[in-house]
Amino acid sequence: MSVPGVAEEVEVDARAWLTLVIAATAGFMVALEITIISVAFPQIREAFPTSSPATLSWIFTAYNIGVAALLLLAGSLADRVGRRPVFITGLAVFALGSAGSGLAPTAELVIASRVVQSVGGALLFPSGLALVLDAFPPSRRQTAVGVWGATSGLAAAIGPSLGSVLVQAFGWRAVFLINVPVAIVAVAVGLRFLPRPPRAVEAARTDRVAVPFASLSVGCLILAITQAESSGWASPTIVATLAAGVGCMAFFLWRSTRHPVPLFDLGLFRLRSYAAANAAAFIFAVAFFDWLVLLPTYLQRVWGWSVLEAGFAIAPSPLLSALLAPISGRIADRFGARPLLVLCGVSGAAGMTAHLLFTGLTPSLVAGVLVPGLLMGVCSANGFSLIVGAAMRDVPPHRFGMAGAGRTTVFQLATAVGIAVGAAIAGRERAPAEWLDAFQVSWVLALVLMLLLAVSMFVAYPAGPMRHGVPGR
Repeated sequence: MSVPGVAEEVEVDARAWLTLVIAATAGFMVALEITIISVAFPQIREAFPTSSPATLSWIFTAYNIGVAALLLLAGSLADRVGRRPVFITGLAVFALGSAGSGLAPTAELVIASRVVQSVGGALLFPSGLALVLDAFPPSRRQTAVGVWGATSGLAAAIGPSLGSVLVQAFGWRAVFLINVPVAIVAVAVGLRFLPRPPRAVEAARTDRVAVPFASLSVGCLILAITQAESSGWASPTIVATLAAGVGCMAFFLWRSTRHPVPLFDLGLFRLRSYAAANAAAFIFAVAFFDWLVLLPTYLQRVWGWSVLEAGFAIAPSPLLSALLAPISGRIADRFGARPLLVLCGVSGAAGMTAHLLFTGLTPSLVAGVLVPGLLMGVCSANGFSLIVGAAMRDVPPHRFGMAGAGRTTVFQLATAVGIAVGAAIAGRERAPAEWLDAFQVSWVLALVLMLLLAVSMFVAYPAGPMRHGVPGR
């Protein structure tokens, strides 16, 4: 007997779960590359002593910009060409870029290979999410997306810790080369087992004029955000880059409202669940990455811990997140996402409050790191995974790739903002007491954002679960 307001359980076949494993593995690799590279930079600088710091910084920046700039195009391709071929191609390109990055004899070739790697990463995100959504019935999608999103969040969070181990054991090239065998195996398994879901064939061609403007707008915005700390927000270069990004974005949005087959359908934002969840994703990412970027810096510079000590002290947070995310997905499948989205904000605010109360100048592993970290683990269990499923809840299947790419683009922009806020605080040396003051400002900012997330989701996100494809209230 069914319970009113509660979605019924539906059996899922083994191929759907295998699709999830393959897509989650790819998502893990792509997200890992965003943060794992940070700990390899000292060795990379030693390997290329004649390269300037500005040149070497592009090893990090080129990948982030490339992924974000190409997501909308990749999502459109996944819907038009097919999710499976785009995903397999993305794996192959990502493996090629990873091999090139790990074997490159010069810094310039590392940067070029990172660009190739970013193309593969951009292809993998929307196509992988669309494959998962195609494989699972509506009543089980939150569970599936919970696992898919949790692996990406786990990868981003443990990147510095895993990178430290790899660099110490095998050198900096290992942070790239580790992807190659994983991607090759994923290609082989994917070719054998990934389903071939039908694709929608548009009557008219997708707007090609919008493609470069979409990529340039996102690329310029992220470039300006990431470079502003070193160049200054008033720098003519930064101002010009921001202006170019805003101008290209304005043209892209104008074009999207007028073309019969836009690169991105702005009508998706008329879906209440999609609009509200994207707002939540932006708020969450700014707050979370501001916290994640700064905490290792605090543990090392104020408490004097090593990179490995700081990495392993933070590790319980992403591990708890990975354990809770599938459970949150099952709860959302049965009762709806809104209560858990509110919990995301409340637990994040509690984590920041714990930092403000217990994290001081004297090292305190339990009260100063573990307690706030576990609260942030509860927050990220819903923030990284549940918000993805919440955004895609009412999206029609033929728009899965496009909608997923739009959601990820919003998240990438927010991530860049969060990292920029953290970099602005951590960018100069301070006395320990000044460090504490600066970090408390960042924790207050994150606290306010998390409370805003909780309130906005309680007010704006639809109540109730999906019932056989029918939206909740």
